[in-house]
Amino acid sequence: MEIKEPITDLPIGTANSGFYSGFIRSVTLPAKFIITALILWALAFPEGSGSILKTINSFILSNFATWYIWVVALFVLVCVVLAAWPPAGRLKLGLDSDKPEFSSFSWFSMMFGAGIGVGMLTWSVAEPMYHWNNNPEVIQGLVAGATQENIRNAYKWSFLHWGFSAWACYAIVGLSLAFFSYRRNLPLTIRSALTPLFGKSLSGTLGHIIDIVAVVATILGVAQTLGFGVEQFVAGVHRIGVGDWLLNDAGTASSAAIMFAIVVIMGASTLSALSGVGKGIKWLSNINMVLSILLLGFFIIFGATWFGLTAMFYGLIDYAVALPDLLFGVWGKDGTEVGDKLAGWQGSWSVFYWAWWVAFAPFVGLFLARISKGRSVREFVLGAMIIPSIMCFVWFTWAGGTAIDLELNGMANGVIAKVTDGDKIFAMVNYMVEPISSTFSWLMTVMIVVLLITYLVTTADSAILVINTINAAGDEGPKARLHIIFWGVALGLVVAALLLVGGLQAIKTAMVIGALPFSLVMVLMCISLVKAICRDGLRGKENMRTTPDTVD
Repeated sequence: MEIKEPITDLPIGTANSGFYSGFIRSVTLPAKFIITALILWALAFPEGSGSILKTINSFILSNFATWYIWVVALFVLVCVVLAAWPPAGRLKLGLDSDKPEFSSFSWFSMMFGAGIGVGMLTWSVAEPMYHWNNNPEVIQGLVAGATQENIRNAYKWSFLHWGFSAWACYAIVGLSLAFFSYRRNLPLTIRSALTPLFGKSLSGTLGHIIDIVAVVATILGVAQTLGFGVEQFVAGVHRIGVGDWLLNDAGTASSAAIMFAIVVIMGASTLSALSGVGKGIKWLSNINMVLSILLLGFFIIFGATWFGLTAMFYGLIDYAVALPDLLFGVWGKDGTEVGDKLAGWQGSWSVFYWAWWVAFAPFVGLFLARISKGRSVREFVLGAMIIPSIMCFVWFTWAGGTAIDLELNGMANGVIAKVTDGDKIFAMVNYMVEPISSTFSWLMTVMIVVLLITYLVTTADSAILVINTINAAGDEGPKARLHIIFWGVALGLVVAALLLVGGLQAIKTAMVIGALPFSLVMVLMCISLVKAICRDGLRGKENMRTTPDTVD
């Protein structure tokens, strides 16, 4: 079989003049139309739209659960194999002379902040407590919920959802884009990662469809994260003492509070996006990493220190031992009470998370690629998959472990368990510190709110820049201030519209639907990347070039 030289040029037509100068009209306009239609549909027909979204969501969870479970397992395997395989692991994402643009601290800070920071503040406390009360072992009657014996299971399942599987979704997209953009000199956009499979045909309609799918998935995936963040932001601001108008009778965020939070978050995000990656996003990422370390230090020192260390140790062992089964195991409805409950649990937790990470992947992956030029494949996988997973494990064991310990011993007496998910971390800190000093408690609450804001803004402004980059055929050149403002407003309105008509459940439903087509794109990315690296090995034996002479 003849080995051809790799494709190092993928022309993508962009407008030469007018409002869309530098942008692909065939991507930008359809993407804007779809998102605008979603906003108007949700606001104009709240009950009808909610019902239709729920029906589609139920169909996907019933028929594509196995698909989601297995494709995420594939992403983990591909990342591990590429990092461990010497010819692939030592490849540099760029030319041999390229050096990383950012320091290791800034690089990791931006990855972690954009990737998972917002959700971690909510779920590092809430999720271990959920699984401590109920998980597959409890459903099967193997252990009782909310007991000492169920703590290890709580962490096994928490680690599954926030560990290697989550970050592998981001790493696959980031690795693929960085490889083809910096080793092949192709545009930094989603379609470039599929050139070994589809070649120059990606310059046309097929490539446009792939990029549109990526933009829509990004909006819905980021909307999910911002939805959690808005709820938590409102809870924190209320505890600071801004006013009771922030909450409704049910104790959740009021409509006025949702609009207030979105205006604050998206306004700051849009301003940061206008400043670019090297300024606003870099500095915000460094700030939120420092604040994260301070908050984590607080939990380690003042929280359940030994409990957290023990949970970390046993949780990692249980997670590692059970990982093969956790990655590939699928529960289907079998007509029995236990079987149906297991299938429902997996759909509500694992399948939901896999859809969330897939929907988040085009945004985080492209952002990771953008900041990772000059890193090796092995270094990328270590920095984008392994280290962030360990950071999540530490957070979940000490933050969530402290909450479980306080409730298990009866000290908190439901103070943490009874509040909303977003309010749990505030309730726990308040319980721990209030008896010592009400001022210190208030200052800790303010610090968590500031940390949350930096995570939210970093996530949203990174997403806006990524969407603009995809729409501009991978070119970060066009300043396009009006386009940045449009996507900032659109993202805020998507979150507001879905929250107002159906709460977080409406956002979850839209996100699961939007993630499905992009999951297929990601599978093709895996095949394309492995094929490209294998072909490069053959080209090397034939003394053929594998990169262009220069990479801009």
